[in-house]
Amino acid sequence: MFVLDQLWIIPALPLLGAALNGLAGKNWPQKRINAIGVGSTGLSFLAALEMVREFASLPAAQVPWVKSFFVWIVAGSFRADFALHVDQLTVVMVLVVTGVGWLIHIYSTGYMAHEGGYYRFFSYLNLFMFFMLILVLAANYALLFVGWEGVGLCSYLLIGFYFLKKSASDAGKKAFIVNRIGDFGFMLAMFLMFRHFGSLDFTRVFQIAGSYEPETAQLGFLTAIGLLMLAGATGKSAQIPLYVWLPDAMEGPTPVSALIHAATMVTAGVYVVARSSLIYTLAPAALLAVAIVGCATALFAATIGLVQNDIKRVLAYSTVSQLGYMFLACGVGAFWAGIFHLMTHAFFKALLFLGAGSVIHAMGGEQDIRKMGGLRKKIPATYWTMLAGTLAIAGAPLFSGFFSKDAILWKTASSVYLAPPYNRYLWAIGLGTAILTALYMFRMFFLTFFGEPRYDEQEVHVHESPRAMLAPLAVLAFLSVVGGLVGVPESLGGNDAIEHFLSPVFHSAEEKMPPVTAAHADKFSHDLEYWLMGAAVFGAAMGVFIAYRRFLAGKQARLAHTALGRGVGALLENKYYVDEFYDALVVQPLKWISTRVLWQAVDARGIDGAVNGAARAARAAGERARMLQSGNARSYAAWVVVGAAVFTTVLIWLVQ
Repeated sequence: MFVLDQLWIIPALPLLGAALNGLAGKNWPQKRINAIGVGSTGLSFLAALEMVREFASLPAAQVPWVKSFFVWIVAGSFRADFALHVDQLTVVMVLVVTGVGWLIHIYSTGYMAHEGGYYRFFSYLNLFMFFMLILVLAANYALLFVGWEGVGLCSYLLIGFYFLKKSASDAGKKAFIVNRIGDFGFMLAMFLMFRHFGSLDFTRVFQIAGSYEPETAQLGFLTAIGLLMLAGATGKSAQIPLYVWLPDAMEGPTPVSALIHAATMVTAGVYVVARSSLIYTLAPAALLAVAIVGCATALFAATIGLVQNDIKRVLAYSTVSQLGYMFLACGVGAFWAGIFHLMTHAFFKALLFLGAGSVIHAMGGEQDIRKMGGLRKKIPATYWTMLAGTLAIAGAPLFSGFFSKDAILWKTASSVYLAPPYNRYLWAIGLGTAILTALYMFRMFFLTFFGEPRYDEQEVHVHESPRAMLAPLAVLAFLSVVGGLVGVPESLGGNDAIEHFLSPVFHSAEEKMPPVTAAHADKFSHDLEYWLMGAAVFGAAMGVFIAYRRFLAGKQARLAHTALGRGVGALLENKYYVDEFYDALVVQPLKWISTRVLWQAVDARGIDGAVNGAARAARAAGERARMLQSGNARSYAAWVVVGAAVFTTVLIWLVQ
């Protein structure tokens, strides 16, 4: 049990790589930087595989495996250890982070080969891996919060990697500030936990929470904890209303988009909600809020994705939408389905982002899909791998996204938490989002790879990417095709393997859920599941067909959704004016308060005025006191006599 006993090795390896490249890599050749940056994450992935092998041999009584390495914080009755743990949820998250992260590191050696700050980029990537692994391995909320804040810091560094570009530096600051808003809610949730549970350790918190009954009659502290934790999750996982940072984050290099904003960091909010499943089950109001936020975000982002022309921004809004699906799953009590979609999404969305990077590389930096076209035969490897990813996210049968998305829609329709007609409403919105997903993804795919070239072939010399970039695409394409087989439902002849694997993590939460009655089971039988599954497949096919008719078929294939109308089209192209609304409501008033009140009134007139006034008064007093230094001995003697007389008079008065 070497790795289980020394769990710190898994995050420590990327941290070592970050330190070596960051401190000494400036003058190193790229091969040495690659060996350290890619090698450290590869070794971490191998250690994770060994961890899984050792974990599989543990008896059920020893799960979760918790290892405390040292006492980290002691303050009064508060104690937090540097403690790591492993359970089934940790296994899934660690494999996703290290496996997908390693592939993206390999891809980066080709994509970033000619960029400045090469050593700095790999140092940041490794540092991000360290913090993300701390987040998912932590055995208490305090240590989890260290990873939580650390990935936020690395996101700021990587989004603003091209710091000489104003839009990139602004995007990095926007991501950092918006995440801090959510993090404030997360901290309040932890304060409430310690106030009521006396600890932030998962084992202790969930043990005490398990003795409570669900807060159905009135809202209590568990609901407050759930809602505050949701506020943090909406920031990190880019949900309404704190989603605005993620589309702008596409200013960072494409591997950053794949690693942080598709496969790992943005899933941290989903992970925290799933990890806290017992608390949310005991707080039905907070759980319903999770479902509503997720469902609304999924539809909202999907509509914006319809009209995006930057290939990376299409995928950015797709990420926001798919994260909404994960929140919807958690919000209806199907926490395992949310994690299942988290895993499959990591495969196909990382593939799509890296494929988009390959397209951008082939096009000499061009990202506007309206200026592409006809790339299918010129970059065939990129085309076929991106086709696999596009089919997976659209929910094509037997691809990974089909199984995870179907699980979410089915669990939404059959949830014991949602009474009719609310379950039907959320299911219908989820189905509509699936149709829109197929539509905007195949719009992007058709405009990129099909039709006549819409670029100057004399100036743009389209070329396939190097092997370092294509090899990760091939692996991710394979996972996008077969990754969903671990969740084949019983209705299709499978055994719901991932649900059974994750069930021990969510067992305590499931015990607090309303029981499934015989009438409910009869109503939501396999027959209904087949019908709903067929509706989802038909909806996705309809989305693909509409995309084909509008953006590919015929000589007059359109480059935009002209049928949307000017009003709706302008609304979507301007992203519902949310950024403008936030700017008018929050940013400009804060700037005014900062400039006119805090700076000019408080700082310049108040503090500076008081300091300068005191300085002028001291200078004036000094000028007058200086006149006493006349250099005349008789004047000094007179002052001595006067002083002695005053002193004697005071002394006599005190004695009397």
